[in-house]
Amino acid sequence: MKQGISFFERYLTLWVALCIVAGIIVGQLLPVIPETLGQWEYANVSAPIAVLIWLMIYPMMLKVDFRSVRNVARQPKGIVVTCVTNWLVKPFTMFGVAWVFFFVIFKAFIPANLANDYLAGAVLLGAAPCTAMVFVWSYLTKGDAAYTLVQVAVNDLIILVAFAPIVALLLGIGGVSVPMDTLLLSVLLFVIIPLTAGIITRVVVVKRRGIDYFNRVFIHKFDNITILGLLLTLVILFSFQGETILSNPLHIALIAVPLVVQTVCIFFFAYSWARWWKLPHSVAAPAGMIGASNFFELAVAVAISLFGLQSGAALATVVGVLVEVPVMLMLVRIANRTHHWFDK
Repeated sequence: MKQGISFFERYLTLWVALCIVAGIIVGQLLPVIPETLGQWEYANVSAPIAVLIWLMIYPMMLKVDFRSVRNVARQPKGIVVTCVTNWLVKPFTMFGVAWVFFFVIFKAFIPANLANDYLAGAVLLGAAPCTAMVFVWSYLTKGDAAYTLVQVAVNDLIILVAFAPIVALLLGIGGVSVPMDTLLLSVLLFVIIPLTAGIITRVVVVKRRGIDYFNRVFIHKFDNITILGLLLTLVILFSFQGETILSNPLHIALIAVPLVVQTVCIFFFAYSWARWWKLPHSVAAPAGMIGASNFFELAVAVAISLFGLQSGAALATVVGVLVEVPVMLMLVRIANRTHHWFDK
Protein backbone atom coordinates (compact mmCIF):
# COMPACT_ATOMS: atom_id res chain seq x y z
CA MET A 1 0.00 0.00 0.00
CA LYS A 2 1.35 3.39 -0.95
CA GLN A 3 2.25 5.43 2.11
CA GLY A 4 0.19 8.53 1.61
CA ILE A 5 -0.13 11.00 -1.19
CA SER A 6 3.03 12.10 -2.98
CA PHE A 7 4.17 15.67 -3.57
CA PHE A 8 3.16 15.54 -7.25
CA GLU A 9 -0.21 13.98 -6.49
CA ARG A 10 -1.03 16.41 -3.66
CA TYR A 11 -0.54 19.40 -5.95
CA LEU A 12 -1.88 17.78 -9.12
CA THR A 13 -4.49 20.51 -9.56
CA LEU A 14 -1.75 23.14 -9.54
CA TRP A 15 0.36 21.19 -12.05
CA VAL A 16 -2.64 20.78 -14.35
CA ALA A 17 -3.36 24.52 -14.16
CA LEU A 18 0.27 25.28 -15.03
CA CYS A 19 0.09 22.83 -17.94
CA ILE A 20 -3.00 24.61 -19.24
CA VAL A 21 -1.06 27.89 -19.25
CA ALA A 22 2.07 26.32 -20.74
CA GLY A 23 0.10 24.51 -23.45
CA ILE A 24 -1.79 27.64 -24.46
CA ILE A 25 1.47 29.61 -24.64
CA VAL A 26 3.08 26.92 -26.81
CA GLY A 27 0.04 26.80 -29.10
CA GLN A 28 -0.07 30.58 -29.50
CA LEU A 29 3.65 31.38 -29.77
CA LEU A 30 4.97 28.17 -31.33
CA PRO A 31 2.09 26.81 -33.48
CA VAL A 32 4.56 24.74 -35.50
CA ILE A 33 4.82 22.32 -32.54
CA PRO A 34 1.14 21.24 -32.42
CA GLU A 35 1.01 21.33 -36.23
CA THR A 36 3.94 18.92 -36.45
CA LEU A 37 2.66 16.64 -33.69
CA GLY A 38 -0.75 16.58 -35.34
CA GLN A 39 0.77 14.96 -38.43
CA TRP A 40 2.02 11.91 -36.48
CA GLU A 41 -1.26 10.01 -36.37
CA TYR A 42 -2.40 6.52 -37.24
CA ALA A 43 -6.10 5.53 -37.16
CA ASN A 44 -6.89 8.84 -35.40
CA VAL A 45 -4.40 8.03 -32.64
CA SER A 46 -1.54 10.47 -32.07
CA ALA A 47 1.72 8.53 -31.81
CA PRO A 48 3.41 10.99 -29.36
CA ILE A 49 0.31 11.02 -27.17
CA ALA A 50 0.09 7.22 -27.28
CA VAL A 51 3.66 6.93 -25.98
CA LEU A 52 2.98 9.40 -23.16
CA ILE A 53 -0.24 7.62 -22.24
CA TRP A 54 1.57 4.30 -22.02
CA LEU A 55 3.98 6.02 -19.61
CA MET A 56 0.93 7.00 -17.53
CA ILE A 57 -0.89 3.69 -17.52
CA TYR A 58 1.86 1.04 -17.48
CA PRO A 59 3.13 1.88 -13.96
CA MET A 60 -0.45 1.63 -12.66
CA MET A 61 -0.88 -1.83 -14.12
CA LEU A 62 2.32 -2.95 -12.38
CA LYS A 63 0.64 -2.36 -9.02
CA VAL A 64 -2.24 -4.77 -9.63
CA ASP A 65 -1.69 -8.34 -8.46
CA PHE A 66 -4.42 -10.33 -10.18
CA ARG A 67 -3.75 -13.30 -7.89
CA SER A 68 -5.64 -11.29 -5.29
CA VAL A 69 -8.86 -12.07 -7.19
CA ARG A 70 -8.74 -15.42 -5.40
CA ASN A 71 -9.61 -13.50 -2.22
CA VAL A 72 -12.78 -12.01 -3.70
CA ALA A 73 -14.92 -13.97 -1.20
CA ARG A 74 -13.14 -12.32 1.74
CA GLN A 75 -15.40 -9.23 1.56
CA PRO A 76 -18.13 -10.25 -0.91
CA LYS A 77 -20.52 -7.47 0.10
CA GLY A 78 -17.80 -4.87 -0.41
CA ILE A 79 -17.08 -6.17 -3.90
CA VAL A 80 -20.81 -6.09 -4.71
CA VAL A 81 -20.99 -2.44 -3.60
CA THR A 82 -17.95 -1.61 -5.72
CA CYS A 83 -19.06 -3.42 -8.88
CA VAL A 84 -22.67 -2.28 -8.82
CA THR A 85 -21.68 1.33 -8.11
CA ASN A 86 -18.95 1.40 -10.76
CA TRP A 87 -20.72 -0.38 -13.60
CA LEU A 88 -24.49 -0.29 -13.05
CA VAL A 89 -24.85 3.14 -11.47
CA LYS A 90 -21.93 5.51 -12.07
CA PRO A 91 -21.80 5.62 -15.91
CA PHE A 92 -25.53 6.23 -16.13
CA THR A 93 -25.74 8.86 -13.39
CA MET A 94 -22.75 10.63 -14.99
CA PHE A 95 -24.62 10.71 -18.28
CA GLY A 96 -27.77 12.01 -16.58
CA VAL A 97 -26.07 14.66 -14.45
CA ALA A 98 -23.90 15.90 -17.35
CA TRP A 99 -26.87 16.01 -19.74
CA VAL A 100 -28.97 18.07 -17.31
CA PHE A 101 -26.20 20.59 -16.75
CA PHE A 102 -24.91 20.88 -20.33
CA PHE A 103 -28.27 20.81 -22.15
CA VAL A 104 -30.62 22.39 -19.61
CA ILE A 105 -29.00 24.40 -16.80
CA PHE A 106 -26.07 25.74 -18.87
CA LYS A 107 -27.90 25.78 -22.21
CA ALA A 108 -27.53 29.55 -22.58
CA PHE A 109 -23.75 29.36 -22.14
CA ILE A 110 -22.77 26.23 -24.09
CA PRO A 111 -23.51 25.76 -27.83
CA ALA A 112 -25.19 22.45 -28.67
CA ASN A 113 -22.18 21.06 -30.55
CA LEU A 114 -19.86 21.72 -27.61
CA ALA A 115 -22.44 20.35 -25.19
CA ASN A 116 -22.33 17.07 -27.12
CA ASP A 117 -18.54 17.01 -26.87
CA TYR A 118 -18.54 17.79 -23.17
CA LEU A 119 -21.16 15.09 -22.58
CA ALA A 120 -18.93 12.59 -24.38
CA GLY A 121 -15.96 13.50 -22.19
CA ALA A 122 -18.07 13.17 -19.04
CA VAL A 123 -19.31 9.74 -20.15
CA LEU A 124 -15.73 8.57 -20.71
CA LEU A 125 -14.87 9.64 -17.17
CA GLY A 126 -17.97 7.98 -15.76
CA ALA A 127 -17.22 4.67 -17.49
CA ALA A 128 -13.63 4.59 -16.21
CA PRO A 129 -13.59 4.09 -12.42
CA CYS A 130 -10.32 4.49 -10.55
CA THR A 131 -7.61 1.83 -10.72
CA ALA A 132 -4.49 3.32 -9.13
CA MET A 133 -5.15 6.47 -7.11
CA VAL A 134 -7.65 4.47 -5.04
CA PHE A 135 -4.63 2.96 -3.28
CA VAL A 136 -3.82 6.48 -2.09
CA TRP A 137 -7.37 7.29 -1.02
CA SER A 138 -7.68 3.93 0.73
CA TYR A 139 -4.47 4.51 2.67
CA LEU A 140 -5.52 8.01 3.72
CA THR A 141 -8.79 6.63 5.13
CA LYS A 142 -7.07 3.65 6.80
CA GLY A 143 -8.76 1.31 4.38
CA ASP A 144 -8.31 -2.45 4.27
CA ALA A 145 -5.28 -2.92 2.00
CA ALA A 146 -6.20 -6.48 1.01
CA TYR A 147 -9.75 -5.50 0.12
CA THR A 148 -8.54 -2.51 -1.90
CA LEU A 149 -6.19 -4.74 -3.89
CA VAL A 150 -8.99 -7.20 -4.70
CA GLN A 151 -11.30 -4.31 -5.54
CA VAL A 152 -8.85 -2.84 -8.05
CA ALA A 153 -8.02 -6.22 -9.63
CA VAL A 154 -11.70 -7.05 -10.17
CA ASN A 155 -12.35 -3.57 -11.53
CA ASP A 156 -9.53 -3.84 -14.06
CA LEU A 157 -10.86 -7.16 -15.32
CA ILE A 158 -14.33 -5.66 -15.77
CA ILE A 159 -12.90 -2.68 -17.68
CA LEU A 160 -11.64 -5.09 -20.33
CA VAL A 161 -15.15 -6.18 -21.28
CA ALA A 162 -17.51 -3.44 -20.06
CA PHE A 163 -15.86 -0.11 -20.86
CA ALA A 164 -16.34 -0.08 -24.65
CA PRO A 165 -19.97 -1.32 -24.70
CA ILE A 166 -21.08 1.14 -21.98
CA VAL A 167 -19.38 4.08 -23.69
CA ALA A 168 -20.89 3.13 -27.06
CA LEU A 169 -24.36 2.74 -25.53
CA LEU A 170 -24.39 6.04 -23.63
CA LEU A 171 -22.83 8.11 -26.39
CA GLY A 172 -25.31 6.60 -28.83
CA ILE A 173 -28.17 7.63 -26.53
CA GLY A 174 -26.68 11.11 -26.37
CA GLY A 175 -26.55 11.34 -30.14
CA VAL A 176 -22.75 11.29 -30.32
CA SER A 177 -21.38 9.23 -33.18
CA VAL A 178 -18.73 6.76 -32.03
CA PRO A 179 -16.66 4.69 -34.48
CA MET A 180 -16.69 1.32 -32.72
CA ASP A 181 -13.47 0.19 -34.34
CA THR A 182 -11.63 3.23 -32.98
CA LEU A 183 -13.16 2.68 -29.53
CA LEU A 184 -12.04 -0.95 -29.50
CA LEU A 185 -8.60 0.08 -30.76
CA SER A 186 -8.39 2.53 -27.85
CA VAL A 187 -9.22 -0.22 -25.37
CA LEU A 188 -6.57 -2.43 -26.98
CA LEU A 189 -3.93 0.31 -26.92
CA PHE A 190 -4.63 1.83 -23.54
CA VAL A 191 -5.96 -1.09 -21.47
CA ILE A 192 -5.06 -4.49 -22.88
CA ILE A 193 -1.48 -3.75 -24.01
CA PRO A 194 -0.31 -1.93 -20.84
CA LEU A 195 -2.18 -4.44 -18.67
CA THR A 196 -0.48 -7.36 -20.42
CA ALA A 197 2.90 -5.62 -20.19
CA GLY A 198 2.34 -4.99 -16.48
CA ILE A 199 1.43 -8.62 -15.80
CA ILE A 200 4.44 -9.94 -17.73
CA THR A 201 6.79 -7.50 -15.99
CA ARG A 202 5.44 -8.42 -12.56
CA VAL A 203 5.79 -12.15 -13.20
CA VAL A 204 9.34 -11.86 -14.58
CA VAL A 205 10.65 -9.50 -11.87
CA VAL A 206 9.03 -11.44 -9.00
CA LYS A 207 10.40 -14.71 -10.37
CA ARG A 208 13.94 -13.30 -10.63
CA ARG A 209 14.16 -11.01 -7.60
CA GLY A 210 11.23 -11.88 -5.34
CA ILE A 211 8.05 -10.12 -4.30
CA ASP A 212 9.76 -7.98 -1.63
CA TYR A 213 12.14 -6.48 -4.19
CA PHE A 214 9.24 -5.85 -6.57
CA ASN A 215 7.13 -4.05 -3.96
CA ARG A 216 9.90 -2.20 -2.12
CA VAL A 217 12.27 -1.28 -4.96
CA PHE A 218 11.17 -2.01 -8.52
CA ILE A 219 7.70 -0.49 -8.46
CA HIS A 220 9.00 2.75 -6.93
CA LYS A 221 11.26 3.32 -9.93
CA PHE A 222 8.08 4.45 -11.72
CA ASP A 223 6.65 6.64 -8.95
CA ASN A 224 6.80 9.93 -10.86
CA ILE A 225 6.65 8.62 -14.42
CA THR A 226 2.85 8.49 -14.44
CA ILE A 227 2.52 12.11 -13.36
CA LEU A 228 5.25 13.22 -15.79
CA GLY A 229 3.51 11.47 -18.68
CA LEU A 230 0.22 13.04 -17.69
CA LEU A 231 1.63 16.56 -17.45
CA LEU A 232 3.43 16.33 -20.81
CA THR A 233 0.23 15.00 -22.38
CA LEU A 234 -1.69 17.96 -20.98
CA VAL A 235 0.83 20.48 -22.33
CA ILE A 236 0.46 18.97 -25.81
CA LEU A 237 -3.32 18.77 -25.50
CA PHE A 238 -3.66 22.39 -24.46
CA SER A 239 -1.34 23.53 -27.22
CA PHE A 240 -4.19 22.36 -29.48
CA GLN A 241 -6.92 23.67 -27.16
CA GLY A 242 -5.60 27.24 -26.84
CA GLU A 243 -8.17 28.93 -29.07
CA THR A 244 -11.04 27.05 -27.42
CA ILE A 245 -9.90 28.05 -23.93
CA LEU A 246 -9.24 31.68 -24.81
CA SER A 247 -12.62 32.05 -26.49
CA ASN A 248 -14.55 30.10 -23.82
CA PRO A 249 -12.72 30.49 -20.49
CA LEU A 250 -15.98 30.08 -18.56
CA HIS A 251 -16.40 26.59 -19.96
CA ILE A 252 -13.75 25.15 -17.64
CA ALA A 253 -15.94 26.05 -14.64
CA LEU A 254 -19.13 24.94 -16.38
CA ILE A 255 -17.65 21.51 -17.12
CA ALA A 256 -16.34 21.19 -13.56
CA VAL A 257 -19.74 21.65 -11.90
CA PRO A 258 -21.46 18.40 -13.01
CA LEU A 259 -18.22 16.45 -12.53
CA VAL A 260 -17.99 17.59 -8.90
CA VAL A 261 -21.71 16.94 -8.28
CA GLN A 262 -21.38 13.44 -9.74
CA THR A 263 -18.26 12.65 -7.72
CA VAL A 264 -19.82 13.64 -4.41
CA CYS A 265 -23.12 11.85 -5.11
CA ILE A 266 -21.46 8.59 -6.16
CA PHE A 267 -19.25 8.60 -3.07
CA PHE A 268 -22.22 8.97 -0.75
CA PHE A 269 -24.19 6.35 -2.69
CA ALA A 270 -21.55 3.66 -2.16
CA TYR A 271 -20.52 4.87 1.31
CA SER A 272 -24.12 4.93 2.59
CA TRP A 273 -24.88 1.55 1.03
CA ALA A 274 -21.83 0.10 2.81
CA ARG A 275 -23.06 1.59 6.09
CA TRP A 276 -26.54 0.16 5.54
CA TRP A 277 -24.99 -3.27 4.94
CA LYS A 278 -22.99 -2.86 8.18
CA LEU A 279 -19.62 -3.16 6.47
CA PRO A 280 -16.56 -2.00 8.43
CA HIS A 281 -15.25 1.49 7.75
CA SER A 282 -12.02 0.00 6.35
CA VAL A 283 -14.11 -1.49 3.52
CA ALA A 284 -16.74 1.24 3.18
CA ALA A 285 -14.23 4.07 2.65
CA PRO A 286 -12.32 2.54 -0.29
CA ALA A 287 -15.61 1.26 -1.75
CA GLY A 288 -16.83 4.85 -1.87
CA MET A 289 -13.51 6.18 -3.13
CA ILE A 290 -13.11 3.89 -6.15
CA GLY A 291 -16.53 4.90 -7.46
CA ALA A 292 -15.99 8.59 -6.84
CA SER A 293 -12.52 8.68 -8.37
CA ASN A 294 -11.81 8.18 -12.08
CA PHE A 295 -9.29 6.38 -14.25
CA PHE A 296 -8.78 9.75 -15.90
CA GLU A 297 -5.68 8.63 -17.79
CA LEU A 298 -7.80 6.13 -19.73
CA ALA A 299 -10.58 8.68 -20.25
CA VAL A 300 -8.13 11.26 -21.62
CA ALA A 301 -6.53 8.67 -23.90
CA VAL A 302 -9.81 7.45 -25.37
CA ALA A 303 -11.20 10.99 -25.77
CA ILE A 304 -8.13 12.00 -27.76
CA SER A 305 -8.21 8.90 -29.97
CA LEU A 306 -11.98 9.09 -30.56
CA PHE A 307 -12.50 12.82 -30.92
CA GLY A 308 -9.05 14.40 -31.36
CA LEU A 309 -6.74 16.65 -29.39
CA GLN A 310 -8.79 19.75 -30.20
CA SER A 311 -12.13 18.27 -29.15
CA GLY A 312 -14.40 19.38 -26.36
CA ALA A 313 -14.48 15.76 -25.19
CA ALA A 314 -10.73 15.81 -24.54
CA LEU A 315 -11.11 19.13 -22.73
CA ALA A 316 -13.85 17.71 -20.49
CA THR A 317 -11.71 14.75 -19.46
CA VAL A 318 -8.86 17.10 -18.57
CA VAL A 319 -11.19 19.18 -16.39
CA GLY A 320 -11.84 15.87 -14.63
CA VAL A 321 -8.13 15.71 -13.85
CA LEU A 322 -8.21 19.32 -12.66
CA VAL A 323 -10.93 18.75 -10.05
CA GLU A 324 -10.07 15.18 -9.03
CA VAL A 325 -7.52 15.69 -6.26
CA PRO A 326 -9.14 18.55 -4.30
CA VAL A 327 -12.56 16.88 -4.40
CA MET A 328 -11.18 13.48 -3.41
CA LEU A 329 -9.18 14.99 -0.54
CA MET A 330 -12.42 16.59 0.66
CA LEU A 331 -14.12 13.19 0.56
CA VAL A 332 -11.19 11.64 2.43
CA ARG A 333 -11.74 14.15 5.22
CA ILE A 334 -15.47 13.37 5.26
CA ALA A 335 -14.77 9.63 5.44
CA ASN A 336 -12.33 10.08 8.31
CA ARG A 337 -14.70 12.33 10.25
CA THR A 338 -17.59 9.88 9.87
CA HIS A 339 -15.67 6.82 11.05
CA HIS A 340 -18.03 6.66 14.05
CA TRP A 341 -20.94 5.89 11.71
CA PHE A 342 -19.53 2.40 11.40
CA ASP A 343 -18.76 1.74 15.08
CA LYS A 344 -20.61 -1.27 16.41
